[in-house]
Amino acid sequence: MEKVVIVGAGPVGCLAAYYAARRGCQVDVYELRSDLRSRQSAPPASTQSINLTLSERGINAIKLAGHATLLSEIMDDTVPIIGRMVHGRNSDGSLYEHAQKYDVKGRATHAVDRFSLNSHLLDAINSMPNVKLFFNHRLTSSNLHTHYAYFEVRDATSKLGHCHQAIEVTFDLLIGADGSHSVVRQHLMKVCPIDYHQEYLDMVWFAFHLTPHLVDRQDGRWAQYRISQNHLHIWPSKDLMFIAIANKDGSFTCTLFLSRQQSADLESNPSDLPAFFDKHFPGVTDLISGEKIISSFIKNSRLPIFSQKCRPAIYGQGVNAGMEDVRILYSILDKHAHTGHDAFTETQPEPPRSRFMLPFQRARALAEYSAMREADAHAIHSLALENYAELRSSLSKRYRVRKFVEECITDYFPSSGWRTKFAGVCFSNDGHSAVLDQNQRQGRLLITGFLVFFTYFFAVAAGVIGYCNWL
Repeated sequence: MEKVVIVGAGPVGCLAAYYAARRGCQVDVYELRSDLRSRQSAPPASTQSINLTLSERGINAIKLAGHATLLSEIMDDTVPIIGRMVHGRNSDGSLYEHAQKYDVKGRATHAVDRFSLNSHLLDAINSMPNVKLFFNHRLTSSNLHTHYAYFEVRDATSKLGHCHQAIEVTFDLLIGADGSHSVVRQHLMKVCPIDYHQEYLDMVWFAFHLTPHLVDRQDGRWAQYRISQNHLHIWPSKDLMFIAIANKDGSFTCTLFLSRQQSADLESNPSDLPAFFDKHFPGVTDLISGEKIISSFIKNSRLPIFSQKCRPAIYGQGVNAGMEDVRILYSILDKHAHTGHDAFTETQPEPPRSRFMLPFQRARALAEYSAMREADAHAIHSLALENYAELRSSLSKRYRVRKFVEECITDYFPSSGWRTKFAGVCFSNDGHSAVLDQNQRQGRLLITGFLVFFTYFFAVAAGVIGYCNWL
C-alpha cells in the first residue's frame, strides 16, 4: 500500500488526504497545532484570516473528491456573494452605496468561515479507516532521498522548542500543505534547484468584527445583518481600503488595509482612529463604534501582505487554487499509476480503489504536474495583484466601462466565448494562464475596436464637413 504523508491539516491538506485515501493509500496527516476543530487550537494572531470564498475551482475539487455529502454540508454553511457594494461619500456629504454584480449571468462566489470549512474536511478524513491524524506534531527535518521525515511531538501546552519525543516516519509521497512559510518547501529547496521569490508588499492588514443586529422575537433573539449579506462591501480610498464580508451567524468579518507607515502612525495615536475612519471610510463608524475600532486595532496584531509566485495575494482564490492543485495533482498521478486497467479520469465517478506506483512513475507524474502548474502559478499571482488594485479603485471609469462592454458581448454574443476576467478566474476551471492570456487578448481587441470606431467616426465627420463646405 502506498503511504502518503501530508504536512498541514488545513483545508488543502485535508482535501489532499481525502483524495489519497480514496485511492487506497495509507495517509498520515501531521499538524503543528492541536485539533483545528477547536477554535482554541491556535493563538489569536495566527487564527486571524481574511474570509475565505469558495468559487468554481474549489467547489469542483470538493465535488470530484467523491464524498456523497461533503460538498452539500460545506455549502450549507456558506453565504452567497453576488457582487461588490462600494461605499463612499458624495460631494454634498451624503453617503452612498453602489452595487456591482460579479457576473452578468448571476453567478456567485460563496463566503465561508475557515473554521467551518476545515471542520467539515477534518470530519470527512477522520471517518476513513486508512487516514491517521496527528496533531501537535512539528516537522523538523526530512530526507527526500531515503523518504524519511522527522517530527517533534508536543502537547498543546508545550512551548516552542520543548517536545516530549521525536519520531521518524517513512513515506512514498510527501505533500506540503503547511502554508506560506512552508517547512516542507524549505527542506525541498535544500535538495532541488528551486527559483523561489517572496516579496512583502508595503501593506498590512487588521481584522475587525461587525456584530449582527439582534431582534427580539417570540421564539427568542434573532440575528439580522446590518448591511447586505450578499455583497463584498468595499470602502476604497486610493492606497487604503476597508472591506466587510458576511458570516453565516449575521456578523461580518472586516479587514483594514493600509501602508506600514500609516499603520505606525495610527499605532502611536490610536485615538485618531475614529476620525481616520470617518475621513477615509464614511459610514463605518455608524456600524462599528469608535471604541470598538480602537480596541480591535490595539488587540489585533498587524499582519503583512506578501506576494508569492505560487499563491494569490488578494483574490479570494487562495483556498480555491490550493484545492485545484489537489485535483490536478491526483488526476496526473492517476494517469501514471500502475493500476492494471485504464487510468482514472475526472469524467469517471470512481478512482482506482487500489493503486501502486513505481518510483519512476511517481517522478514522471510530479514532473508533469510541476511543468503544468508553473505558468498558472505565475498567472494567478499577476491576476491577484491586478485585482487588489481594482478593489482599491472600484469606482474607476475605465474599469466600469470595460466591464459593461464585456458583459454586453457575453450576454448578446455568447458563442463568441467572451468573458470578464473575474468570470474566468472565479466561474471556470480553465488554467489561470489561459484566463490571463484571454483577458489581455480581449483588452487589445477592445482598444483596436475603439480606435477603429473613432477613426471611422472622425473620417465620416470630416467627409461630411468637407462635402458641406464644397457645396
